[in-house]
Amino acid sequence: MSIIRTALVSASAVMALSAASVSTSAKEATHPQAEAQALDLSMKSIAIRSVRGEGNKTIEVARLYKDTLVKAGWADGDIEITPVDDTAYLIATWKGSDPALKPLVISGHMDVVEAKRADWVRDPFGPVVEDGILYGRGASDMKFSGALALASLIELRREGYKPRRTIIIEFSGDEETTMKTSGIIAERLKDAELVLNIDGGGGLLDEATGKPLLWTWDGAEKTYGDFKLEVTNPGGHSSAPRAENAIVQLATALERIGAYHFTPELNPLTKAFFESSAKFDSDPKIAAAKRAFAANPRDEAAIATLRANPATVGMIGTTCVPTMVNGGHALNALPQRATANINCRIFPGHPLPEIMAELEKVAASPAVKFSDVTEGSVATPASPMRPDFTAAVEKAMAKVYPGVAVFPSQSSGASDSMWFRHVGVPSYGASPVFGKVSEEFSHGLNERIRLSNIRPGVTYYLSVLTDLSK
Repeated sequence: MSIIRTALVSASAVMALSAASVSTSAKEATHPQAEAQALDLSMKSIAIRSVRGEGNKTIEVARLYKDTLVKAGWADGDIEITPVDDTAYLIATWKGSDPALKPLVISGHMDVVEAKRADWVRDPFGPVVEDGILYGRGASDMKFSGALALASLIELRREGYKPRRTIIIEFSGDEETTMKTSGIIAERLKDAELVLNIDGGGGLLDEATGKPLLWTWDGAEKTYGDFKLEVTNPGGHSSAPRAENAIVQLATALERIGAYHFTPELNPLTKAFFESSAKFDSDPKIAAAKRAFAANPRDEAAIATLRANPATVGMIGTTCVPTMVNGGHALNALPQRATANINCRIFPGHPLPEIMAELEKVAASPAVKFSDVTEGSVATPASPMRPDFTAAVEKAMAKVYPGVAVFPSQSSGASDSMWFRHVGVPSYGASPVFGKVSEEFSHGLNERIRLSNIRPGVTYYLSVLTDLSK
């Protein structure tokens, strides 16, 4: 077992680790400086505890990125670090030769979710490489991806590439929490041509062989929504029950909502996803249901199968589920108040008020008062399936993984893409990182990423960034 505990690793070590697992084309040119820098930046940034709250060091990640870009030839004035509350965001500009063209934006984030040393096998903020795998908080979400994109962008400049279209790389500082900086950045860059969100999409490796199976890009995401339900009563002594009981009234409404299913639906992205992913599903029943649903989103048998599967239930439409309940004030008193939270993941195209109105209708209880308590989320439409974008990513994937299936998908979670789509800029989750389902530990314990992603990742970015900026 090889363990590398320093942040600086030689290019030869990186290449050896990269070649140990997923192989790429034998004729592929390597970029040793970029490969070494990708790992170096990954480990240095993971070592910085960029977690919201006391001791937040996100701005130190921004300074690390800025120093790296300045050393690579960016002018100091073309890189901006802006503090916001206890965090910060970074915007770095590489000016193109044609100012009439709208810029290409590369989007990521520097913050990570909390991680406690006592819970982890390894120190979450002490990056370690073992057997070709990098461990640490942010390894998969998303400091490795940020470092890979930065190293690739620097490699383009090192090789003498001169973009016609301006390239902007930006990193938000609170994507994992309030997304305040995410909204600020999107508003500032709302004149962009398109956004390449490196915190979305990705590829799947075969569990047994480690070979690439498929790669998807995200063109849409469901809207996050929280709705508060509240019932109030006069209360009274528990020895004198009344017909109207706040807890019972709320429970009745929650039971109705819990049993309710929103109308299943498709859009071009999810239709393409079901049709394509069915070819790779190991469960024949799930595969058949995907094909049937793509052909007819009213197919009851297909809907039942997909709803019963945790991996697909969130893909066929809006979902709403009770997540918190609180009620009463004393053991021997009738409740004066009972509240609950309903968390929804809303299919693109439906505004929050529409969903709340539907829930009110389902609850069918005038005593239950609804209010929208959503924070840090806006409803956005799907990005168009632009031929220039799809051609660029398909060409890049064909270079590094010839023959791998490429198709679109829709994310059930939220990302910075939401804010760009909100201001009218198409955004696409298109990370070149591959992994096994069993190795998905984003936000969880012992987060990790395979270093075999470095070499193909650099090649991917060199191809995509060139095609979208020339």
